[in-house]
Amino acid sequence: MKKLYTLILAAGLGKRMKSDLPKVIHKIDDKELVKYVIDQAKKTGSDEIWLVTGHKGEMVREATKDLNVNYVEQKEQLGTGHAVMQAEKALEGKKGNVLILCGDVPLLRPETLISLRDYHTASQCVATVLTTEFEDPFGYGRIIKNASGNILKIVEEKDASDNEKKIKEINSGVYVIDKEELFESLKHISSDNASREYYLTDVIGILTSQNKKVGTYLVKDNTEIQGINTLEQLQQAESIIRSRR
Repeated sequence: MKKLYTLILAAGLGKRMKSDLPKVIHKIDDKELVKYVIDQAKKTGSDEIWLVTGHKGEMVREATKDLNVNYVEQKEQLGTGHAVMQAEKALEGKKGNVLILCGDVPLLRPETLISLRDYHTASQCVATVLTTEFEDPFGYGRIIKNASGNILKIVEEKDASDNEKKIKEINSGVYVIDKEELFESLKHISSDNASREYYLTDVIGILTSQNKKVGTYLVKDNTEIQGINTLEQLQQAESIIRSRR
């Protein structure tokens, strides 16, 4: 099996958490959000785990220093694509797949990620996007597919047309992508969009435009992919984690 390098995006400010702490070190049951994600990565069989830190990154590093993880820094928060770019040098010369996780998504079950990894390998895709469906998908990037059901691209909420906004299948922000294809594609993304950011999602459109095989893997339980942006969502996630015990 190919090596698996996990990147955990952990640079966010967390403005809506009403706190000066980096978002990923807010706690559920006295355990930082990012530690739940590190556990996910380890149980998926990651060979190396890299945290992309930013806002008050020293606090994130201090909280995770005993967990056998590595760090790269995103000095400016210019989007998810820009965050991943920061790891290119760290992974130079290495071959395998990159699993991209979000440091504020603590509810993903390891078995979901193992199934994603296995599907990616079995289907011989260069990239696989973890997706789910919401009756009200507001705020999420929409999965745009062709008539055959193959993914074409991901369109962010701010850039979506009225028709695209009706699509219920959304991007979870979790991917498995061939390392070399990932960093080659990142060279071609731009910040010409409504947020003026470098979107990681644009990598998918670049790969499909080159007729590379890109897949989607649907997780039925959409609570697994819900991120933490507010104190209310933190409490909801805590309830879900406790209900699983």
